[in-house]
Amino acid sequence: MKDDMKIDGTTEAWENGDLGQDEQFVKVSQEIKQSALDESLELQMISIRLQKTLIDDMKMIAKINGLGYQPLIRQILARFVEGEKKMLLKQQYQELKQAEEDAKSDKSIGDDPVAAA
Repeated sequence: MKDDMKIDGTTEAWENGDLGQDEQFVKVSQEIKQSALDESLELQMISIRLQKTLIDDMKMIAKINGLGYQPLIRQILARFVEGEKKMLLKQQYQELKQAEEDAKSDKSIGDDPVAAA
């Protein structure tokens, strides 16, 4: 009978709470050094000056989304960088494609005896 109550340990089961979210099952994990955590996540501390109102707005948005404002800032920056890289790569591809088309066009004009006359 006990096996009938078993829930598969899938990601979905953890995220939707099927595997439990009761405080009675919470335990404190072993203490982890912040430097080891930063290193494993490849995080580097930086210093940046931002307007107080911007920080307050980010804290409000982060709270609504259930995270801290620093992880929100990381998400914002990661989204921006990913979008910019895609845009730059697309732009470079278009420029390369146009250069190849121009080169083909120049070559075909040079081979045409009517166009050369």
